[in-house]
Amino acid sequence: MARFSWMKLGAAATATVMSLGMLSACGGSSSSGTKITLFNSKVEIETQLEEMAQKYSDEKGVDLEVIYSGDVVASHLASKYASKDPYTISMVDAKDVYSLAEEHAVDLSDESWVGDTDYAVSVNGKVYGFPLCVEARGLIYNADAIKKITGKDFNPEDYKTLDDFKALIKELKAGGMESPVGIMKEDWSLAAHFLSEVVEQQPDPDAFVASMQDGSADVANNDKFNQLMDTFDVLKENNYAKDSAISAEREVTEQKLAEGEIAFMFGGNWDWSVINAYDYSENMGIMAVPEDTTDGTNEKIVGGGAKMLFIDNSEQTSDEQRQAAKDFLNWLAEDDEGKSFITNDAALVSPFKNNTLEVKDPLGKSVKKYADAGAMLPNYDHNPDDYITVMGAAMQKYLAGEQDRASFAKTYQDYWKSAKLSGI
Repeated sequence: MARFSWMKLGAAATATVMSLGMLSACGGSSSSGTKITLFNSKVEIETQLEEMAQKYSDEKGVDLEVIYSGDVVASHLASKYASKDPYTISMVDAKDVYSLAEEHAVDLSDESWVGDTDYAVSVNGKVYGFPLCVEARGLIYNADAIKKITGKDFNPEDYKTLDDFKALIKELKAGGMESPVGIMKEDWSLAAHFLSEVVEQQPDPDAFVASMQDGSADVANNDKFNQLMDTFDVLKENNYAKDSAISAEREVTEQKLAEGEIAFMFGGNWDWSVINAYDYSENMGIMAVPEDTTDGTNEKIVGGGAKMLFIDNSEQTSDEQRQAAKDFLNWLAEDDEGKSFITNDAALVSPFKNNTLEVKDPLGKSVKKYADAGAMLPNYDHNPDDYITVMGAAMQKYLAGEQDRASFAKTYQDYWKSAKLSGI
């Protein structure tokens, strides 16, 4: 979840970490005492980043300050550029790299980690985006909750079609699970995550977007749109918060999934940061969205490199700071402590092949399994900056039953006609 920021987050919080040590910088650069700032747009790992920054500062002699903001990334960074106060390192979504990198970022093509990942972001042949992790989305399931009712081990591959999934929902309800589904009402979840699959599952996503932009698309009769909305309707009909869908709290939904009161929730491996706060079931995972299709998309989840880091190229950042920033990225990718931070402390799926540490959480394990098998559709990285707010609000109306599919299809199609793509 691109990510884009993929998440609508709470009010900004700032964490400042001061250096205590004066040891040599990572990688051997002469950045002793150098101050660098890291903009964090991923709230789930804010505490882990703060703790890591304190330790890194102590050990490396670099004053690393982590600053979090829940503002829209593009607008937040624009204000920083306008005030000539850029971050040394910015954590953004892939689409933001496409939009900002050539003007604001350092070329990282010669860095050693580039050849060790499939997820770096390049613009016009130059690498600008360092991938922090791999994230993917699909239908999260609680296998223990399902087995408790069906009496048999849950195999997600048995429920690839919507008909098979509906049969399982019926079985769960008959067995006493009154509402087997939870739906997060947040605009980022509905729009940037679920609805984006309408584009991402197309045979040619760019061509489909182009057809919507030039007005030649017929969304109401598009197979992928209808297949996905058919599935969404089944989820909506079996949502535990069906009668107050846009009032449902994310934490409540995730707790119900964690503890087995419900069996399914659309989301991604980032949701583990919420799920693990509860008395969660051991056997959970992510599966492809069930659809009545023969194109194979119902066997793949959607994802890729998530949260890209880029280094500022402006005169407000010194060469010494840039080198310290490069050293920090190298530490994340190649140092044993950096690898452990990504996999063990932050509970993320590493995008680097040399990080062979075992992924701890079950959702991350699912993502790695799909990624290793080549069963992951790539994110669409050019959603407009207002996509989450505009289409998220429209999806919320659909979720609440205030808009039917025909009118929603028109809203969706009309939006794209005048939408400005990000990074293109």
